[in-house]
Amino acid sequence: MKKFWPSILIFLYLVSIQLPVFAEEPVQLPLKSEAAALIDSDTGAVLYGKNPNQKMYPASLTKIATAIYAIEKGNLDRLVTVSGNAVRQDGTRVYLNEGEQVPLKKLIQGMLINSGNDAAVAIAEYTDGSVQQFAENLNIYLKTKIGVANTHFTNPNGLFDPNHYTTAMDMALITNYAIKNPVFAEIFGTKILPWKGQSWQTNLVTHHKMLKGEIAYPGITGGKTGYTSETKQTLATTADNGKIRLTAVVLKSNLKNDKYNDTAILFDYGFKNFQHLTIKQGEIFTTAERKEFYPDKDVLVTQRIDGCSKNIANDGLLSIQDNRGQVVQRVQLTYKEPPKPKVASFNKVKKSNNKQTELEIIIVNTVLGMIIILIGISLAVRKKQSRGY
Repeated sequence: MKKFWPSILIFLYLVSIQLPVFAEEPVQLPLKSEAAALIDSDTGAVLYGKNPNQKMYPASLTKIATAIYAIEKGNLDRLVTVSGNAVRQDGTRVYLNEGEQVPLKKLIQGMLINSGNDAAVAIAEYTDGSVQQFAENLNIYLKTKIGVANTHFTNPNGLFDPNHYTTAMDMALITNYAIKNPVFAEIFGTKILPWKGQSWQTNLVTHHKMLKGEIAYPGITGGKTGYTSETKQTLATTADNGKIRLTAVVLKSNLKNDKYNDTAILFDYGFKNFQHLTIKQGEIFTTAERKEFYPDKDVLVTQRIDGCSKNIANDGLLSIQDNRGQVVQRVQLTYKEPPKPKVASFNKVKKSNNKQTELEIIIVNTVLGMIIILIGISLAVRKKQSRGY
């Protein structure tokens, strides 16, 4: 039996090194919403997704896109004349009058804080002349400026239309882009705002229960609600625990509180499991083909608290992976050109050749001189010997 042990051990070793290593299954959070996305607000790293790219209806989360588009394109102090079309909008309103003139920023506040559908249409007509033209331009803006891939909007307020759709991931990307703008971030995080209009004077209070504190969760910095009977409950929320900032979107919850519970689950998961790491400028990453890449500036990335691995592809794309093998973030690095071999300049070569020629002449002259001296000595000796005979 002893003679078989070496063979058995070798067999077991070979089998062990050839077995493939499979990544663990992605985390499954107990969410009731049909789709969800959680991303790092600062790095854009995708921390969690449930059906993140599935076609869904956003309802009033559409107003996040309308707001950032109008803020970037319009003049916030410009007075907007409200049309009859805007006044006749269904659903939640800020009760504008036809012909009423309202500053653009105030309309955006009424749209985001109180979800005013009338304010949304007034913004669209001011920005691009008509709702139809606004929708066309908004879709181009979202694709080219923000980089969404699966979104198509037909109106500025999110009233149901089968051709008005997005995804949880696209909506998270739109929200995350928007909060980088200080005007949007201020309005998105407003809990209460005095409102004085021609027909309505009140305090606008955000509909977002976590933002106004009705459902307690620490660190909530902004939010927008959405609902239609076809779309069901939708919610976009941002939060900050002092170490990391997160953006969460949930779509199609049947019950209102489900979307808040799901958002809390997402934030708990993100804050508990992830942290920031800085990859320093100039740090070298070497590929399997011995190519070297580096970041040309300090890069903030997201990693799991229990560690991560960094894998560099041959095109310089650095993948930050968690211990389950899931890619958290990708960063494009810069190729480090290998040093070029030093080539002597023509002048240096010429100078070197001249020195070599001079040295050769000196050597030849020295040798010739020594030969002449030796010949002279030899002749003198012979002459002396000749006299002695």
